[in-house]
Amino acid sequence: MTQTSTMHDEIAAERQALDVVILAAGKGTRMRSQRPKVLHTLAGKPMVRHVMDVAERLRPERLHVVVGHGAEQLREALRDTSARFALQAEQKGTGHAVAQTLEQLGNGKVLILYGDVPLIRRDTLTALLAQVDDQHLGLLTVTLADPTGYGRILRNAAGEAIAIVEQKDASPDELDVRECNTGIMAMTATQLKRWLPRLSADNAQGEYYLTDVIAMAAEEGIQVATAQPATALEVEGVNNRAQMARLERAYQERLAQRLLEQGVALADPARLDVRGQLNCGHDVEIDVGCVFEGEVELGEGVRIGPYCVIRNSTLGAGSVVESHSVIDGAVAAGRNQIGPFARLRPGTRLAIKAKVGNFVETKNAEVGEDSKINHLSYVGDARLGRGVNIGAGTITCNYDGINKHRTDIADDAFIGSNSALVAPVSIGRGATVGAGSTIAKDVADNTLAVTRGRQVNKPDWPRPGKSDK
Repeated sequence: MTQTSTMHDEIAAERQALDVVILAAGKGTRMRSQRPKVLHTLAGKPMVRHVMDVAERLRPERLHVVVGHGAEQLREALRDTSARFALQAEQKGTGHAVAQTLEQLGNGKVLILYGDVPLIRRDTLTALLAQVDDQHLGLLTVTLADPTGYGRILRNAAGEAIAIVEQKDASPDELDVRECNTGIMAMTATQLKRWLPRLSADNAQGEYYLTDVIAMAAEEGIQVATAQPATALEVEGVNNRAQMARLERAYQERLAQRLLEQGVALADPARLDVRGQLNCGHDVEIDVGCVFEGEVELGEGVRIGPYCVIRNSTLGAGSVVESHSVIDGAVAAGRNQIGPFARLRPGTRLAIKAKVGNFVETKNAEVGEDSKINHLSYVGDARLGRGVNIGAGTITCNYDGINKHRTDIADDAFIGSNSALVAPVSIGRGATVGAGSTIAKDVADNTLAVTRGRQVNKPDWPRPGKSDK
């Protein structure tokens, strides 16, 4: 075996020697919701998913989620993940929750996280784990101006952390301590398996506190190595809607700053919401109030007007989206004009320089190069060739009540205003449909199709008056 392969094996073994336990069993009463707290969304994704994503980046061998209240909802929401579930049937404290995973743990390190602390960063956890070995336990602490509600870190004369006291059990002097417990800690599985069975519920809450293992470690001469996050927001948990809203804005602010650093022009970084992944080319401009969901890609020079919603879509270079447009599952090749007040539904494909104007809705529609649907139209289940012009008020009648049907409009066709194209139907190259027509039969190339009734004018016609009754 070569030295390089041996090194790779050692690195892989080190990566595999980690279990991550995420506590997600709480009800979250103060959220006033029937949904488990950790399934409430931040940036469009359940909080627990944010924590799991960070955990997965640590490359653990096993990832455990402790469930309790709403266990089935959590199992269903996370069924596409590699998580192992442990049930805490009764909520008897954090120590009791972690104890439900003991039989599943390996023999390496164990990291304990919380499903309602969604802004924790990988770098913070990596630094914490680096301190853990047989003689060191890792504890993440935070220093707060107002530590109310948090467990306090107690240190000896040498400055070593020796215990954590919960607020309800703290003395007046201990309440003055500003260094607080975040709940996030790491230790070896051997240590955890030794300490958890010794936990006691002899406290004000009648619960098994995981924090009591700190004192056990100190008694054994195992040093408690502490680390702190870059900001307090990183370890802030969610207990109510106000905290949820605060963390949402903190997340969006962090993301907006990243976009600004990449050169994206944001009219107001405080009025941006990204609920997924937003990738931008050079010189992208985004106005206020825009929401991006799922996977969105904006090419070079794309401009997004105010109050647009763009979901799972790609907009090619030089495209302009005017205000209040909704784009969902669409692809625009580039140099496209969209909106204002346009709605592009899934399956919409715009070729280069195609235009979809104000109050136009498209669905499963291919719009060819230089084609225009300028205003007040619906085009669904259709293919438009190059240079097609769709007049105002035109609709493709694609649904017969049971099945969807297709409309094909060839290059350079002109569809007059207020026309109805009853699918399945084909409009030929260079054909013209007169305004106000209902077209239910195919139109050949270079043909005019008109289905209006003959106009009748009656001079001096008496307009009906009101009845005397």
